[in-house]
Amino acid sequence: MPAPPASPFRLFLLRHAQAGWAAPGQKDFDRALDDTGYGQAELVADRAADRGLKPQRIISSTAVRCRQTTEAFRRALGEDTDIRYSDDLYTGGPETYRSLATAQDDVTSLMLVGHNPMIEEFLRTLVGEEAATLRIPLGYPPAGLALVEFDTQRTLTAPGTATLAAWLSPNDHG
Repeated sequence: MPAPPASPFRLFLLRHAQAGWAAPGQKDFDRALDDTGYGQAELVADRAADRGLKPQRIISSTAVRCRQTTEAFRRALGEDTDIRYSDDLYTGGPETYRSLATAQDDVTSLMLVGHNPMIEEFLRTLVGEEAATLRIPLGYPPAGLALVEFDTQRTLTAPGTATLAAWLSPNDHG
């Protein structure tokens, strides 16, 4: 008897919202969202919740600005949201993002909250240059949220095998 088909996999890629410049002597890691960033995070989180875009798990970079962006999603999606943190999303490149996503084989939907340029490079490898450029011609903005869909989680390892199913940005109206 053949094995049942694998479940589709949904990957949400969220760039942290706008952060302020580092104060003298402050580490980049400790930069916090500025007032605009707080508004961006709340806006995109609320839009995602209104559209029913809720991942089973969120893994966020441990950087302050990513944690603050993630908190907006916790408020919008519910306190029961499974949120975890990883230093690797701060220090690693696009392959680190891929490795973290493929390691989460117990969920069918996952959100990674991270940094540019890694998150944009990862998106481009998943959906292809043309699809990414059509949706985000000016680059991945702060608080930009991509929903990428796959036939199975295993297809994360094959470049250009995903579909960019949805895009939310604080710069979009509606």
